[in-house]
Amino acid sequence: MSDLFATLKEKVSGQQIKIVFPEGLDDRILTAVNRLAGEGVLQPILIGNEQEVQKKANELNLTLDGVEIYDPANYSEMDELVASFVERRKGKATEEDARKILLDENYFGTMLVHVGKAHGLVSGAAHSTADTVRPALQIIKTKEGIKKTSGVFIMVRGDEKYVFADCAINIAPDSQDLAEIAVASADTAKMFGIEPRVALLSFSTKGSAKSPETEKVADAVQIAKELNPSLTLDGEFQFDAAFVPSVAEKKAPGSVLKGDANVFVFPSLEAGNIGYKIAQRLGNFEAVGPILQGLNKPVNDLSRGCNAEDVYKLALITAAQA
Repeated sequence: MSDLFATLKEKVSGQQIKIVFPEGLDDRILTAVNRLAGEGVLQPILIGNEQEVQKKANELNLTLDGVEIYDPANYSEMDELVASFVERRKGKATEEDARKILLDENYFGTMLVHVGKAHGLVSGAAHSTADTVRPALQIIKTKEGIKKTSGVFIMVRGDEKYVFADCAINIAPDSQDLAEIAVASADTAKMFGIEPRVALLSFSTKGSAKSPETEKVADAVQIAKELNPSLTLDGEFQFDAAFVPSVAEKKAPGSVLKGDANVFVFPSLEAGNIGYKIAQRLGNFEAVGPILQGLNKPVNDLSRGCNAEDVYKLALITAAQA
């Protein structure tokens, strides 16, 4: 795990990447931001009243050298943000609406990313996933060709690294969704130094069972191949056929995957969430994430049970995505 983040740190250091943290009064955020700024890894932006943020930092014996603090209540370029927000929402918000909405730290921070004042955002230490993701979907929006964002975990054990998706966002993805998740997950894998070999999972291998659930995955494979013909990708696979060479040889002898998949796309959120937790708890894998993918600019969501180390690591990931 330390090697993984050492690589990310080396990748982003010196790039002057700005990451905004809307929860400027949270102890964990301040502790992580102090470390990030002190190491010169990236340039943090905190959202909040400057006097209150400084007071909280002093109470924690932290310095905020190299950290910018923006207060939505007296931000000098708020008029420009309001105008940009109204334009982005395309008639769904008036100027008056925008001025109220942008007092919310998550909306304000997301707008900073949208207009280029920051490269990415990390929130969720004190907010729900919806509070973090909703502004991103409304303002930053998904990349061309991708309708929905998705959430992946990087599963790490020693030198082993795998990508599990979607384990965080989409409850019942259809074939198109699964195909988009597969393509986006391959891009995420590359960011972590994983050359992607993508398996779309099911309870069937290559038609060994027939049902709407298995056909959904088989259809997703064809769509994904059309979206990115260069990907090493196949399905539908049971997990053992995707991961164990001897099983792959028996169940899918003609596949481009030979039991060597390292990116696993689950057919539902239910399956993905259960799957990564089994690997984490029984297999002693560390689960890094969820990492949101598919957005035009990176926004990532912390768990409200996170610690300062989690904030630090997710900030590095967000900077690497940027």
